This record gives sequence, C-alpha cells and structure tokens, in this order.
Amino acid sequence: MSYIENIIGGIWRLMQGMYITLLNMIRKKVTEPYPENRGKVFPHDRMRGQLVMPHNEANQHKCTACGICEMNCPNGTIQILTKKETDEDTGKEKKVLDKYLYDIGSCIFCALCTTSCPQDAIEWSNNFEHAVFTRSKLLEQLNKEGSSLMKKTK
Repeated sequence: MSYIENIIGGIWRLMQGMYITLLNMIRKKVTEPYPENRGKVFPHDRMRGQLVMPHNEANQHKCTACGICEMNCPNGTIQILTKKETDEDTGKEKKVLDKYLYDIGSCIFCALCTTSCPQDAIEWSNNFEHAVFTRSKLLEQLNKEGSSLMKKTK
C-alpha cells in the first residue's frame, strides 16, 4: 500500500513542479538587457561596488595609515605601504601613507574595512563594472599622489 502512495505522491510533486515551470514560462521577463541600457540603469545607493578613498579639492585624504582596515580584511585584499617622514614642527619621525593598494579581484565586499576605519577614510562607490582582460588591472592604488589631510591640518 505504501508503494502505491509513494508513486502517487511522486507524480503529484512532479505535477506541482511542472505547474510552476509553466507559470514561469508565460510570465513577463524581468531580465534587464545590460549593455544596451547602460546609461538608464542605476544601482542602489547602498550597493558595495568598489572601494574608494575620497580626496578633497586640495588632493588630500583622511587616511593615517593605521592599518586597521588591512588587519580586518579576511583575505588580504588591502595592502598599506608606509614610509617615515620627519615632522617640521616637532622633528619627530612619523609614519605616513605611501601607497594604499586594493585588489578588487580578491575582494569579497564584506565591508569590514569601511566599518572598522576610525577616520572614515575609505568608502564604497557603486561602480560595478570591473570586467578586464588581465588580473593585474584589478590592482589599484586608492591614494592619489600628495599628502594626507591629517598632516596639513596640524
């Protein structure tokens, strides 16, 4: 008796699956034709597309090269290279950001770097077009040439 019930139950579940498939075949398609409507589709404001370091009009940023974002990155996407400079006022040596390297090819977009940054020096943009032919083009330097905002304001 249970053998026949299993067969009838299997046929019933198969018919339910075929019904859902038929409904999806006759529904209106919701896929966006991406390359054709590139200027018409805008991502949401909270989308994590690419890590950026905002600079002001004087080409200065807020990063102090503390390295917290690099320590919190789970797979080593962020690499901070620093150099020592002497302060003109006090004469003491100070660690200054030399290069802020970001490998978007290995980023998992977890946002641990932006939430742990005490200076709010990095943030997410909603740029989502990352298609390149070589992996080496996915490595970017986020800081522009110039000095940080923290050095100039003191």
